[in-house]
Amino acid sequence: MSVRWAVEPAEPRTPEAAALLRLYLAEMISRYYRRPTDDTQIDRYLADGHDSDDLAPPTGLLLIARRRGEAVGCIGVRRLDADTVELTRMFVHADARGAGGAAALLRSAEAAAHKVHARGIRLTTRNDLVEARALYAKHGYSPIPPYGDDPLADHWFEKRLAE
Repeated sequence: MSVRWAVEPAEPRTPEAAALLRLYLAEMISRYYRRPTDDTQIDRYLADGHDSDDLAPPTGLLLIARRRGEAVGCIGVRRLDADTVELTRMFVHADARGAGGAAALLRSAEAAAHKVHARGIRLTTRNDLVEARALYAKHGYSPIPPYGDDPLADHWFEKRLAE
């Protein structure tokens, strides 16, 4: 039986979106440092300017994925320049992985990029996010030279969009 996914825009500061973004940060911090994290560390990270406030119009968009009505994933789309958007904050709750949620989020993010007439989508990821790199490659994202100033980025990808 296939799982139906619904993907919809959300304001990053709503309780539901903020909870998903905290789960995303908890996983990213824990995987990077190879140890559990806590609310204090997540709060510190957010206070240092790593919030998701730019994922709201006019600078970006946050999309929430629902499975059986429950919010279990998210992805952010932010404008880099007139022709390019960047994917960020890709997350699917561990209990919901492997059921097509990440693909649904990518499709919705690409549709959002088309709506703003982007010609390309870029993203960065880390060495430890092996599954993410495989997902992006499977969906047509190709390695590109480094861009931006993210000190945690190890890999850079881009997908050119059909006009």
